[in-house]
Amino acid sequence: MAKPTALSGFPELLPAQRIAEQQVLRTLAETFELHGFAPLETRAVEPLDQLLRKGETSKEVYVLRRLQETSPEGHAGLGLHFDLTVPFARFVLENAGRLEFPFRRHQIQKVWRGERPQEGRYREFTQADIDVVGRDVLPFHHDVEVARVMLDALGRLDFLPALTLQVNNRKLIQGFYQGIGAPDVDEVMRVVDKLDKLPEDEVRRLLVIEAGLTDVQAGAALGLAAISASDDSFVAQVRALGVTDPLLDEGLEELAAVVRRCADLVSDRVRIVADLKIARGLDYYTGTVFETRLEGYEWLGSICSGGRYDSLASDGRTTYPGVGISLGVTRLLVPLMQREGLAADRQVPSVVLVALPDEDAREACDATAQRLRRRGIPCEVAAAAQKFGKQIRYAERRGIPYVWFPGTDGGPDEVKDIRSGDQQSADPDAWTPPPADLTARITTSSTEQGASR
Repeated sequence: MAKPTALSGFPELLPAQRIAEQQVLRTLAETFELHGFAPLETRAVEPLDQLLRKGETSKEVYVLRRLQETSPEGHAGLGLHFDLTVPFARFVLENAGRLEFPFRRHQIQKVWRGERPQEGRYREFTQADIDVVGRDVLPFHHDVEVARVMLDALGRLDFLPALTLQVNNRKLIQGFYQGIGAPDVDEVMRVVDKLDKLPEDEVRRLLVIEAGLTDVQAGAALGLAAISASDDSFVAQVRALGVTDPLLDEGLEELAAVVRRCADLVSDRVRIVADLKIARGLDYYTGTVFETRLEGYEWLGSICSGGRYDSLASDGRTTYPGVGISLGVTRLLVPLMQREGLAADRQVPSVVLVALPDEDAREACDATAQRLRRRGIPCEVAAAAQKFGKQIRYAERRGIPYVWFPGTDGGPDEVKDIRSGDQQSADPDAWTPPPADLTARITTSSTEQGASR
């Protein structure tokens, strides 16, 4: 059999990387649940008419097809979901009579997109979403809540580079463009959204040619987009532009509330900034919008995005507004694994390797390991009865911090911390490692270099 080649866009992780990813997923889920968000998992497939209801996503969908498919369409009319919002909206409609509103859920699952793979963009990847959905109405304070929850979760991932949650409000920018008399507000937003990709002079030209603004109006629109602040001082900066509109006032008030009420979660690693050029999903979001940039990895674009949508789903009689935010877990972690060596400091979950004096002792060593496991200490028995030095090196190569030596001639068992060399008598029914050793530590090349210095 020829050596297999990697399949582009479908990342597979080595054990130490997977352990690191699992720790991240556990941290996210635990944080979301600390805030009262219920766990949810939806099916991997959805009807194509649901997935393609906005048309422009058709090129991203992987279609489900049986090998012996004989239908005229050539497929089963199903596709793999490309995000977690479409299946969540369907779930809400199907189960509305059994849900309590506002319904708060977190969902961590794989999704699939048939786009061109590149670093930071994959065909199969994991997302972590939180959403709050109401029935007919959803109070604004939930916009603040989802921002706080995600900032809390990201703040707990202390191995990450510094990151900035950029927040804006669609009411603010729509109200401003209405206030300057823009003939096509949506087109202005569409053009201004290109500022990250085009020079300002080119955006100014497009505002005049494509959005129908005058030079003065284009200058005002660019003036708004240039405003950014880590506190509510942006309100005065917008007021100084001399534009008035009721929708603008509402947007300013909401955006200032989000920034102010997240201030206690800000640190040297996690920031929140009001960035008035952020628009996102022009036909989707209706209020608060979020994007997140990772310091040193700005080329990745936003790794965590979302916002307020006044009609997540509707059955024709009832509308379900929502607000949510989605973290691209694979988009965030895989580039750090490739460039920073991000991984766990163990290749296995084991905290203890029970040394094996000889094969006759295997049953007794298995019993010792089981006594440790009953007390929540992950462990394994050595694979072979080699010299103890080789068994210690086996543990070192896998990152297992402790080696357990069975007692001899009626003496007590001993456990050795192979990092420090400290060795002491131990009882498998009483000995416990320090809490920090019970789980692997996530490291990067920079943390390892820091430790060696």
